[in-house]
Amino acid sequence: MNISIVGAGRAGSSFATALELVGHDVRVVHHEDASMITDAELIILCVPDDALSSVASSVAPREDRVIAHVAGSRNLDVLAPHPRVGSLHPLMALPSGSDGDRLIGATYCVAGDELVRGVARSLDGRIITLRDDQRTTYHAAAVVASNHLVALMGQVRTLAESIGLTLEDFLPLAQQSLEDVASFGPDDALTGPASRGDMATIDAHLAALPESERSTYVALANAAFELAERHRSQTPA
Repeated sequence: MNISIVGAGRAGSSFATALELVGHDVRVVHHEDASMITDAELIILCVPDDALSSVASSVAPREDRVIAHVAGSRNLDVLAPHPRVGSLHPLMALPSGSDGDRLIGATYCVAGDELVRGVARSLDGRIITLRDDQRTTYHAAAVVASNHLVALMGQVRTLAESIGLTLEDFLPLAQQSLEDVASFGPDDALTGPASRGDMATIDAHLAALPESERSTYVALANAAFELAERHRSQTPA
């Protein structure tokens, strides 16, 4: 398929690599050149979410091509007035422009024209679909699963380095915990003081932590308490 990607950032470059690897003819253009695209069967917008409408409107609508975006938080209305539209959001972190291999076999939230679904299948993707009113919650879940997890590891690094250790000392614990979640689910994977109702230990933690780190700890400890309480209430006596 002849595909033009608008945007040469991390997402655009990664999509270009992935699509080329599976045999598509791909051209990458900067957003200011989007109006010059003439021969693409599919135009994929890999631009900031707030720029989607303006970039889409700069491209002449045509019945013989599809224009799509890769934004997880946006519906298809941002692509008006194009007659054939779609979206293709990967549930995959793309921290650099050289992560195209990650997109092969990834999970994609797909909407709109059937051509976009075909592109996801060509990437050996697992396809999920949602209603428009579910999309913001879906994207929030994706942010928590990826961005917030990375931020949490940033806090682990801060605490570790304050006592002469490193993030690497704690990564096996984090990795094992994620494996436990995958194997048993969050309820049964939860361990630690919140799962035991051990307030004395949590109070000791808060006393030892720098003030700047306490709010995150408290928020997550509360979430752990709630998870543990739900699990206890659902477990037969």
